[in-house]
Amino acid sequence: MKLTLIVAMDAQRGIGINNTLPWHLPEDLAHFKRTTFHRPILMGRKTFDSIGRALPQRRNIVITRNPDWQHDGVETALSLPAAIALLNADKNEENDAEAFIIGGAQIFAEAWSYVDQLIVTEIDKQFDCDTFFPKIDQKQWREVQREAYYSAQNACDYAFVTYAKIQKP
Repeated sequence: MKLTLIVAMDAQRGIGINNTLPWHLPEDLAHFKRTTFHRPILMGRKTFDSIGRALPQRRNIVITRNPDWQHDGVETALSLPAAIALLNADKNEENDAEAFIIGGAQIFAEAWSYVDQLIVTEIDKQFDCDTFFPKIDQKQWREVQREAYYSAQNACDYAFVTYAKIQKP
């Protein structure tokens, strides 16, 4: 199974404030939906709480340290490796190609060694953030695709950028 990390970040690598997105970029939300639709998504419990519900037409797996935590439409795992094991144990035609790690910061940090690619919305504007994405090391990741756009609503440029993990010989 291919694991992809998907995130939006500002010019200072900010990804959130008070467990919410610090911007409203409808184009990014549409991109996220198109990209993850009919695919499994893995997230931490705080990210799930910020969304408030299971995202439709996706297999939702929430990673939580609380073994008693439950929510309708959601599977739970006690760790990222356990969530990945759930995916691998239940392969079928609908979900065996790719799964997405959608946050938050702690899950992103844990996921680096597991993911094959990054899909990053790079927003060319700085927002007030208290949570940040790690620096993308150019020795480990190579940019393979970039689609640049302008948001009139936010008065800023942004790009959907795909990075592939550089394979060591």
